[in-house]
Amino acid sequence: MHVKSFYKVFLTGMFIVSSFLTFSQTSYTATSKSVGKFSDILPRTEDTLQKQFQAQKLTWPPSYVYIRSFKFDRQLELWVKNDRKSPYKLFKTYKVCMQSGTTGPKRMEGDYQVPEGFYYINDFNPNSSYHLSLGLNYPNASDRILSDSTRPGSAIYIHGNCVSVGCIAIGDMPIEEVFILASAAKNQGQEFIPVHVFPARYNVKPSLDYLNNSIKDNAYLQQFNKNIREAFDYFELKKELPVIMVNKRGDYVID
Repeated sequence: MHVKSFYKVFLTGMFIVSSFLTFSQTSYTATSKSVGKFSDILPRTEDTLQKQFQAQKLTWPPSYVYIRSFKFDRQLELWVKNDRKSPYKLFKTYKVCMQSGTTGPKRMEGDYQVPEGFYYINDFNPNSSYHLSLGLNYPNASDRILSDSTRPGSAIYIHGNCVSVGCIAIGDMPIEEVFILASAAKNQGQEFIPVHVFPARYNVKPSLDYLNNSIKDNAYLQQFNKNIREAFDYFELKKELPVIMVNKRGDYVID
């Protein structure tokens, strides 16, 4: 299989960026420590996180962070590791306090859908109206092929507060932890912090039953979920991220 046949290539689960998107991720060390609100949040939250890491026998600060979220289950997981070859370890599962839309990927501006698929953090905003926020690179390469060509939507974030029109809202205290952990990994050299969003937990029977029932009459969503579940199953087995590519039809190709 030739790389030329793909629009985008994921490296250990993250996009290699080309002409579709200009990547401009703000450095937390360059800006956040000087921001009034965040300068108050950082010391107390970082101290708490270090104690939690110590209690779980995890090394602080994390060198790699991986985030995955499950829409039906309203959960957001944060996984960490300190060596590229080591498996990820689950640090914490946060409750998603509010999200809009229903099962299925985001396909146009104003549909209120939380995206489903494979993304990375492309913005750290300590001045967010929703306390703190982490931007996702929606629309990604697949979305740009499959979504509305002129109005695919934008500005999708993981953030604090408890309101959502397509974002993943986890509340103020959780976003403080997630923001600082993602920032710490970026400072350690992790250029792309992956965020995978699934419609439901495929390994929890009530969640899978809900998903199967909600898409039973929709052949497109059945195929879409079969496609993205491959990445979920790969990670569940190996606790490592697969290489994910996007073909000319906009389908994810998991390797």
